[in-house]
Amino acid sequence: MQRLLLLLFLSLSFTLINAQQNEQENTTPTPNYRAAAKFSPNNLGKLVHSTSVRPHWLKNGNQFWYQYKTTEGSKYYIVNADNSSKKELFDNEKMAKWLTEITKDPYDAQHLPKFNFEFVKNETAIRFYVTSTEKVDEDKKDEDLDEDSDEEKEDTIKTDSTKTDKKKKGKAKKAKKVNKVYHFEYRLGSNGLTVLDNKKKEKEDWKKWANIAPDSSVVLFSKHYNLYWMDKENFLKAVKNEKDTTIVENQWTKDGEENYDFGGSSRGENNETKLKNKDKRKYVRGIWSHDSKKFVFERTDSRHINDLWVINTTSSKRPTLETYKYHMPGEDDYYKTELHVFDIPSKSNILVQLDTVKQQSIQVYREPRKKSSYDDDFAPSLLLSKKGKIYYNTISRDRKKLDICVADINTGETKVLIEERFNTYIESRPLVLLNNETEMLHWAERSGWAHYYLYDTEGNLKNEITSGSYHVENAIGVDEKSRTLYFTAHGIPKDQDPYYEHLYKINLNGTGLKALNPGDYNSSTNMADSNGYFVSNYSRVNTVPKSELRSNTGKLIMELEEADLSQLMAAGYQFPETFKMKADDGITDIYGVMYKPFDFDETKSYPLLEYVYPGPQTEAVNKSFSVRMDRLDRMAQVGFIVVTTGNRGGHPDRSKWYHNYGYGNLRDYGLADKRHIAEQLADKHDFIDINKVGIYGHSGGGFMSTAAMLVYPDFFKAAVSSAGNHDNNIYNSWWSETHHGVQEEMDEDGNVKYKYLIDTNPSLAQNLKGNLMLITGDVDNNVHPGGTIRMANALIKANKRFDFMLMPGQRHSFGKMTEYSFWLRADHFSKHFLNSEATDIDITEMNRDQPKTKS
Repeated sequence: MQRLLLLLFLSLSFTLINAQQNEQENTTPTPNYRAAAKFSPNNLGKLVHSTSVRPHWLKNGNQFWYQYKTTEGSKYYIVNADNSSKKELFDNEKMAKWLTEITKDPYDAQHLPKFNFEFVKNETAIRFYVTSTEKVDEDKKDEDLDEDSDEEKEDTIKTDSTKTDKKKKGKAKKAKKVNKVYHFEYRLGSNGLTVLDNKKKEKEDWKKWANIAPDSSVVLFSKHYNLYWMDKENFLKAVKNEKDTTIVENQWTKDGEENYDFGGSSRGENNETKLKNKDKRKYVRGIWSHDSKKFVFERTDSRHINDLWVINTTSSKRPTLETYKYHMPGEDDYYKTELHVFDIPSKSNILVQLDTVKQQSIQVYREPRKKSSYDDDFAPSLLLSKKGKIYYNTISRDRKKLDICVADINTGETKVLIEERFNTYIESRPLVLLNNETEMLHWAERSGWAHYYLYDTEGNLKNEITSGSYHVENAIGVDEKSRTLYFTAHGIPKDQDPYYEHLYKINLNGTGLKALNPGDYNSSTNMADSNGYFVSNYSRVNTVPKSELRSNTGKLIMELEEADLSQLMAAGYQFPETFKMKADDGITDIYGVMYKPFDFDETKSYPLLEYVYPGPQTEAVNKSFSVRMDRLDRMAQVGFIVVTTGNRGGHPDRSKWYHNYGYGNLRDYGLADKRHIAEQLADKHDFIDINKVGIYGHSGGGFMSTAAMLVYPDFFKAAVSSAGNHDNNIYNSWWSETHHGVQEEMDEDGNVKYKYLIDTNPSLAQNLKGNLMLITGDVDNNVHPGGTIRMANALIKANKRFDFMLMPGQRHSFGKMTEYSFWLRADHFSKHFLNSEATDIDITEMNRDQPKTKS
């Protein structure tokens, strides 16, 4: 009897276990790789086109042109804000007709060539190039359209005759065939195109090396690590032919050398390419005085900084070594900086008086670039001051001491105007001069919130302009007549997401604060040089992006565009959901976004994946609609609930307390919030399986996702960590020492040493319980692959199983292997959370849409 009862009990137990297994299988989603492939970046490019208006401001009046693409093709518009008018730059139907008639290539209104416009003739006409399919001899010229002088034509004939004579002596070479080029001009409002010539647009290789003075009188460049110059006449020769042997180059400095140079950086070049290009002209970064007579150059001595290396095994026949200087946190040596002022007329130079013993960084303030110059061939970088002064800041190596300084451009004498001191790191924004350079605007977080302060140029505080519990982002413009500041800020409306950015104006005395584009959305603004009007692009993650034109009073001038998402929605796309939860302290509000599968079934039990980036310079939480869905919407389609959330110590667009929360604890500071928010979401939503929580991220997110697996090994069950800085002892010192902190210590002899202690992921390798995948590019010269390799080394020594993938020949972002890395991630989480492992050799989702045109 007992035996019978035992058998009955066992039978019931097995039945119950099988029922539970079947129920689990029925509630676990099936991986939907087809849906994930459907929303690949390549396919999205066919479904979504323009989502914002990018205004190209013109120099005359408050006018701009822009291109906007929808499912009907591209349209080009010109807007006159003063007249509240918007019209097509040209009629697409007519443009297609003219191009077809002239080039003999077929076009229609929806399918025009890609244009790159140049406005000419006082902005009453545009010029552009179109390449046809017709083949012509490379050196052949259309005599009817050749505008050369008779003398130039005679020279050309002589040259051709010489070539002919030479060919008679040897074997004649067949002329190379090239596509015919048309250089067009279209006068706005006219009824046709003018063909200017059939000369292809000249190569602009000079942009790689030429720093042109504002008055175009002289061009500076670097060669063999020294400063060189040439006059305008010789520069024009170089524009036509860089190898012209008659070009006169003038050497200015003679003491430049590698890593203590006057321009000519070779960062990103391997050692072989560096040697190959050693005699080429290279760019010299620097800032011009407005009168073109002075050139300010920041010279950095990094000869004493240790080398770092990556090896590219796929770039050529032999693996190539890339050597570069790389300062790591806690190392005693530091970059040494000098500020040189070169006098163009006398060809002399002086040094700005800096304390070169201090370990500090230097930043010279520049005049903001005019919006109407963005399309110009060259727009030289100009000093902030027009009156012979160099405004700059110095910040100590530990980032706790910031000085705003001014130097005399003729003598180099300098003085400190403003001092900022803080116990964590200090951030800054560009200085703003106004009122004939008698006043300046200074941005600081000294109250715990970011605000602007009005100073005179002697360094005396006049008044605080903005104040309150909100974050000022940037000064956009200043109207000096009305003494009005236009600026962007976050967190002023207390009833909306504090990350949403808006444009505001305020009087310089701190009164009259007004929102210029209010609303419960995030915006991006682009203001005219006149400060009279601005274009506002706005949306949330769950709304259709719209664009509008407003005046500086906030008045709506016109609605410009609304994004065409019709094909995206027809493909099954659904907006994500926003949410607000509490941080692990139960007080701080944390904002996030939830992405669901578009075939979401509330009866299913979905694993939860957190996509993370810890900051502190940003949080990977979208606030506006974006078509860059590869790591979010698309990942959800495989069969997961994907969320992105902030964390204390993350984004700087809130209080300084929030931003600096992780200071001194750079590995662990955000993890408790990630875990706690996942638990709250599972409590709220029955469709979330809290026993299947995964985490993934890239760069800092790669670091954070692995840390989560090791700090909370019983909570996070799977992770994919790519390009992670797992050991910040070998990541760059700027990021690590800024956001984690470095301690200055003085020894008995008065020498300053730097102490840097930080927790690393490899130190916790023995804690791993879940399924971890590590990925890195082997030529990542940002986050060195050594960080990931050290993590792998620690896991092997701890006898842990894990997955590891090396991306051959790839930098930090993985380049053309980004798509492959997506499917690695999909496979990993599908295997461990959806009980489905992809075993086919081919990734059919990558192959399906590729035409097989070659064997």
